[in-house]
Amino acid sequence: MNKALAEKIWVDADACPIVIKDILIRVADRIQINVILVANQYIQKPPSQFVSCLQVDQGFDVADNEIVSRVSPGDIVITSDIPLAAEVVEKNATALSPRGELHTRHNIKARLNMRDFMDTMRGSGVQSGGPPPFSHKDRQAFANHLDRILAKLSDK
Repeated sequence: MNKALAEKIWVDADACPIVIKDILIRVADRIQINVILVANQYIQKPPSQFVSCLQVDQGFDVADNEIVSRVSPGDIVITSDIPLAAEVVEKNATALSPRGELHTRHNIKARLNMRDFMDTMRGSGVQSGGPPPFSHKDRQAFANHLDRILAKLSDK
């Protein structure tokens, strides 16, 4: 593996779509990067020497806190959790959602504000409907953005 590449890809695995986990397993084998699936529940270890599973205790934000405590600058974290993404960005790691949205220092505050606003709206009884179903377009956006991130890291 090229030393300039990220050391690890951390996955907030409890809510990560299976198709995204499958993409990450193929990436792990292709470029020989460690992928760690972090979850509150048991996850069967995929048949790859580069993929491991880390089961953490049940509880609010336990998996998120574990990822934050272990992530290093240059690592990649796959999460749709905006507060987790904000902490990852703060630690100079890359945060990418399963839908292919890159969280950066330039956009994370606006996304946190929107998340908090929507949370307040739901708390006051407004039905927001939640996110749309995960689609083939989302999967493609994720794969394309992950490839660009890895290519950029390998060029350093």
